[in-house]
Amino acid sequence: MENLIEEEIKKEIKENKILIYGKGSKMMPMCGFTKETIEFFDRYGYPFELIDVLRNMEKRETLSKMTNWPTLPKVFIDGEFYGDTDILDEMATKGEIEPLLKKAFAPAE
Repeated sequence: MENLIEEEIKKEIKENKILIYGKGSKMMPMCGFTKETIEFFDRYGYPFELIDVLRNMEKRETLSKMTNWPTLPKVFIDGEFYGDTDILDEMATKGEIEPLLKKAFAPAE
């Protein structure tokens, strides 16, 4: 069963340049950290997807094992795991987010 969930997660990560696994939806975030992450990416104007894992314990556990990161939200940019908003805020302060997003959304050569 876990392999199916892991495959589903890998597919979702591959299909979305910016992917947040969080609690709730973009319109109705169910925790402050998810809301904070949505607001963070709204500032940059790139499309992103939020997948609600609030009621899906199996998926949450699989994500935690895959990332070695216990908390939500979990953010993936261009297939890479970046943690949560604490790490993203730090990266933004250092000017690392903008180039990362530009690269992720650059047309394929």
